[in-house]
Amino acid sequence: MAITVKSMATSGVDGFMVEIEASTIRGQQQSLSIIGLPDQTIKEAGERIQAAIESCGYDFPKDKSIISLAPGDKKKRGSHFDLGMIIALLFQTDQISPKNLSDYAFIGELALDGRIRPCTGVLSMVTEARKCGVKAVIVPYENRQEAESVSGIKVCPVQTLQDTVRFLDGRLDLSKQQAGDDRAGENACDKGMPIGAADGYSKPDENGKSLNSDMDFADVKGQDELIEAIVLGASGGHNILMLGEPGCGKTMIAQRMPTILPRMTEKESLEVTKIHSISGLLDAGTGLLKMRPFRAPHHNVSLNALIGGGSYAQPGEVSLAHNGVLFLDELAEFSRSTLDALRQPMEDKRVTISRVNGTNSYPANFMFVAAMNPCPCGYYPSKKCRCTDYEILHYRGKISGPILERIDIQKSVAHVDYFELNEKKGGYSSAELRERVEKTRKIQQERFKNDKEVSCNAQMTTTMIQKYCKLDAESTQVLKDASEKYGYSARVIHKLLRMARTSADLDGSENIRREDIIRVLNCRDLDVSSSQMYAIT
Repeated sequence: MAITVKSMATSGVDGFMVEIEASTIRGQQQSLSIIGLPDQTIKEAGERIQAAIESCGYDFPKDKSIISLAPGDKKKRGSHFDLGMIIALLFQTDQISPKNLSDYAFIGELALDGRIRPCTGVLSMVTEARKCGVKAVIVPYENRQEAESVSGIKVCPVQTLQDTVRFLDGRLDLSKQQAGDDRAGENACDKGMPIGAADGYSKPDENGKSLNSDMDFADVKGQDELIEAIVLGASGGHNILMLGEPGCGKTMIAQRMPTILPRMTEKESLEVTKIHSISGLLDAGTGLLKMRPFRAPHHNVSLNALIGGGSYAQPGEVSLAHNGVLFLDELAEFSRSTLDALRQPMEDKRVTISRVNGTNSYPANFMFVAAMNPCPCGYYPSKKCRCTDYEILHYRGKISGPILERIDIQKSVAHVDYFELNEKKGGYSSAELRERVEKTRKIQQERFKNDKEVSCNAQMTTTMIQKYCKLDAESTQVLKDASEKYGYSARVIHKLLRMARTSADLDGSENIRREDIIRVLNCRDLDVSSSQMYAIT
């Protein structure tokens, strides 16, 4: 009779249950076969299982053993099936007799000496296990905080195969070995509180991983007008493009953007942690990510790395930046095809990747922030610039029109003088700016409380724009004059209306005013600059 043990697998950011069935065929040559559409990693598990069994003092079956991963029509990958397979095999050969085996799901990779190594995607798998009615899940000790982020299911962290067997037999109390540890079950997620650091955020290092930082907007001097535009963008979730000469502070400002965004809610934190977990970017011993992600890929990034791809349709930078900021520095240096691939994720807030091994859909609700020089030499419109209008327009033409239309705020960054800045005091701190942003977001959350898919003004649908962005005759005329002058499309006008709604919310105004329309039009410096140029072809 075959023995069945529960485990979990991942598909995209979600999990699904896998039943591990083990059986032996007596009288046939000793071997171990693993079936059920396993990948190469799972096929290699047979060698790990044999070494671990002998290292821990058990006997490897003398007959032919078959392990089946059901459902058999779904591809499975990863090394986390090791623990479930070895438990099923030992139980099938009567070497262990665990109690209530059906109550548990097993996740963990085996070392050759029987240790249980951490694995990726634990949060998604534990979440699915709870949905499937599993009472308890056995996970690697290093993944305990990640697993304990999911309430409503018992988490049993183990360090070795021997610990697992003793626990299943009732001879080991796992709560004792966890004494003194910081339990993720006591974090803000379980208390139902918003999650986030007051002054920090996750900043990527050269490998794209997130690091803690104490950056603050108080360090930024001489850019008061731009900072107001940044606050407007952060308050409504609007995309931002900054144009300015080298050294004026574009990157410095972009890196501080997450410090003024609202703190993540429990739902947002779970979504972000899931994506980073399945991507292998969540360090062992880490629980829920509390700070909004900030991703800044280099301009030579490939299309698959940015959007997602690979053999198993893994998430890309647009999904790793979900609920955070995707920053593209030197925007004009990115390949046009790579940039144009952002059009659909920026609009739909989701990306679907299809590969031979499967199709996965990932969330991609990020705030797009970009920076670029205004011309090839970088110094337009100062006297140092020697570029012709044709050269400038050609340089800006590297960014396609559809991409520019999806960027709400296109603001010039003023030149700064170092010696003048030394005499100036710092501007508003990130804490002060975040207070304004969160106050504005609360107004929007109340407005959209009946629509779970919309959380800020930038996500308003056409129907919502008609309902919440009504203009008086004077404001309509100002917007119409600007549209005729710069040739705005319907998409751009809708974005201007969304921004105007955010501008009114910042001031606590119930209706959009004429000054709100003027404020958002002043955030379109690129339109004004390009319209003043003439190029002869």
